[in-house]
Amino acid sequence: MKIICIGRNYAEHAKELKNELPDEPLFFLKPDTALLKENVFYYPNFTNDLHFECEIVVKIDRVGKNIDPKFANKYYSEITLGIDFTARDLQQKCKQNGFPWEKAKAFDNSAPISAKWIKLKDINFESTEFCFFQNNELKQKGFTRDMIFKIDEIIAYVSKFITLKTGDLIFTGTPAGVGPVAIGDSLKATLNGEEMLLLHVK
Repeated sequence: MKIICIGRNYAEHAKELKNELPDEPLFFLKPDTALLKENVFYYPNFTNDLHFECEIVVKIDRVGKNIDPKFANKYYSEITLGIDFTARDLQQKCKQNGFPWEKAKAFDNSAPISAKWIKLKDINFESTEFCFFQNNELKQKGFTRDMIFKIDEIIAYVSKFITLKTGDLIFTGTPAGVGPVAIGDSLKATLNGEEMLLLHVK
């Protein structure tokens, strides 16, 4: 199982980080050791500026390579919510030096994910809303309609380079509002008003 993460897929988030909008999907990988299914996250000791990025996550249902966009919808049927934790200080330093920045994104437990999955047949995906709360304060609100690259486009593009396998996860990008977390924080994510994820930072 691999975790594929899409960057800069919401225009307002790209603007808040002063990044240019991409003309094709940008993706990077996290290892399976990044996955966290528990409700407790331990703040790593190698960063002083850890940021949350709440995202819709898609689970791949079948093996595929060079998938045609018109058939991409046959490769997934469920979504959930997850957090792409980012050590922003490490990331900025790596970028400034022209180094890869996996250590800022792919560290252990950097991809908490909800245990609940929502069947796409049960919702109107195009009008889906997801929200992220830090200590009960709304920090992020995203709408699937605002994705620069839709899920089918992402699947088709990524599969040109990497074979997708059953159980692979795609983090589809985060909306504006990302920010730092601190020890003691309570982090909650909702999908269409339903609580999906509750995480305590220790």
